[in-house]
Amino acid sequence: MRMELKDNPTKITMKSKGNYRWTVVIWLLIGGVINYLDRTNLSIAAPEMIKELHLNNTDIGLMGTVFSWTYAMMQLPSGWLIDRFGAKRVFSIAVIWWSFATALTGACNKLGTLLGARFLLGVGEAPCMPSNAKITSYWYPKKERGLATGIWDSSSKWGPALAPPILVYLMTAYGWRIMFYITGLIGIIFILIFMKFYRNPEQSKVLSKEELDYIQSGGGGSAQADQSSQIKWGQLFKHRSMWGMILGFFCTIWIWNIFLNFLPLYLLKTHHVLLKDLGIYASIPWIGGIVGDILGGYMTKILTDKGIASPINAKRIMISVCAILSAVLVILVPFVQSLAITITLLTFALAFISAITGSAWALAGDIAPATMVGSVGAIQNFGGYFGGAFSPVIAGMIADSTGSYSLAFISGGIIAGCSALCYWFLVKKPIEESAG
Repeated sequence: MRMELKDNPTKITMKSKGNYRWTVVIWLLIGGVINYLDRTNLSIAAPEMIKELHLNNTDIGLMGTVFSWTYAMMQLPSGWLIDRFGAKRVFSIAVIWWSFATALTGACNKLGTLLGARFLLGVGEAPCMPSNAKITSYWYPKKERGLATGIWDSSSKWGPALAPPILVYLMTAYGWRIMFYITGLIGIIFILIFMKFYRNPEQSKVLSKEELDYIQSGGGGSAQADQSSQIKWGQLFKHRSMWGMILGFFCTIWIWNIFLNFLPLYLLKTHHVLLKDLGIYASIPWIGGIVGDILGGYMTKILTDKGIASPINAKRIMISVCAILSAVLVILVPFVQSLAITITLLTFALAFISAITGSAWALAGDIAPATMVGSVGAIQNFGGYFGGAFSPVIAGMIADSTGSYSLAFISGGIIAGCSALCYWFLVKKPIEESAG
């Protein structure tokens, strides 16, 4: 394995003076949690929506697919807009948009209007993660981006982990519609606070000069939205590493979307979990995801700090190992009868899948030129959600036609394992400015 340690030695040995940068990741974490609350509430509301609106598994899967396709397609303009106009501005508009789309879902009475609301949600939520990746490139040196990304990417697991107990309570007490109204309101409150208090590093009045110097010495420290790149947006698709990230994320998001859309229904229908207990059982696997995301980011930092691997290779190693392990665990799920063992397998599988997504988002900051981090991260996410959009509707069709989710999990596990091949054999070199 060829290690690509190209960093200036003075950058590696320089010590940080101050830790204000670690407060910034809290903004990203909270925003991401709200983002995932607003997309997870569908899976919680699904049993009651099926009953009240006369829907079926395929309809629920179709709503997941419409969201994912829209979310995927909007990644492409989102990344460009973030790099052009800045992460804060685009992110703020996006949160307002998706919060209104979430509230609108609660007012829908037919499948057609529900699909429209999920379409609008996909448009609004698209800039969230690319914005986070861009802000991470401002605030953290490259060797710390894996850990920072692991923290904010764990929001995609905090959302589903927090959602079941809170939203099941709201649904049983007040009906499924109230969930969408409340989560939409939370987003509006958050973004008003964010717009008032968040600043980029060079504009911050709290960040010390010593800490700014430390961040800049490691490749961060400046919002570069208004700077031009020698590489044109379309030329990114000429690079093998870009295609490896697209295909690898597709394999990961395929199984991710099955978990996100059908985990509560799987526990209800296959293991006959009572609705009143669903909040607890559906949350446990996502706690594994939180741990896996943060621990995976921390491990990439250790690999880099100890000189075992470059920042790029540390993330490639983490992704490849976790992809293989997650594939094995997901394939085993349908063959287990015990609820306790099933929850254990799902928890560890989500831990490994989450370590993949966190490392993949952090990898965007290592692969992309500084001016195009938003674009590269968004294109990778486009690949994941455009391809992964098929998985909810296919899983729903499998469940409706066979009466079982077994084939959905087995095929999903195989696809998830293929992400190791994509990231290990295709994603090797950063995209250099001179390469355009």
